[in-house]
Amino acid sequence: MRHVPRGTSGSDRLACAVGTLPIGAAVGAVGIAVLLWSELVHARAADRRLGRGMPLRHETGAVVVLGFANAGARINMVNRWRARVAVRSAAASDHCAIICSGGAVRGAVSEAELLSRFIREDLAWKGTVRVEDASTSTWENVRNVVPMLEDVDWIAFASGSLHAEKAREYLRRQRPDLAMRLAPVPEYRFGEMSIVKPLFAVVGLWKLRALRS
Repeated sequence: MRHVPRGTSGSDRLACAVGTLPIGAAVGAVGIAVLLWSELVHARAADRRLGRGMPLRHETGAVVVLGFANAGARINMVNRWRARVAVRSAAASDHCAIICSGGAVRGAVSEAELLSRFIREDLAWKGTVRVEDASTSTWENVRNVVPMLEDVDWIAFASGSLHAEKAREYLRRQRPDLAMRLAPVPEYRFGEMSIVKPLFAVVGLWKLRALRS
């Protein structure tokens, strides 16, 4: 609200207060527009670069959850989000393994170990969990999990939607035969982690554009 000098009449104070309303409304509208834009960007990314239809209950699958830089010994907010995405994606069929991928890029404990621990202990996942803890980039994430993907019917990546799309593109470049098994899963959820989605949308679009250059 604007500063109103002493001695200003009540009507003048009201006019000053009312004058700030259009500014506040405009800022709020811009904020909502940015959030909705980022949701749309993520929703569209979740449907791109797939190789097949929805998983069937009897099929075997593998969900690769991609680690995010984690400086401490406790799992951070972004990795908790990615772990939740992995668990709900893995529920698409009755025979699915979750592969946690990521090395100790920023801390003493690997991203894969933090993800694995959270998935087992906090999310109570009872299925198979595998760990790949040497990767330091998305390209390496994909390359290093390929041996674990050879014998499954369907494959998915769990992360933010644009990062997952980037991983799908990397799999297509490294192993186009396996990319044909990339299946749609409930990776995207409207309103989930909306506070960080605008940033991830901007960074993700920039990195995907760089892949095409």
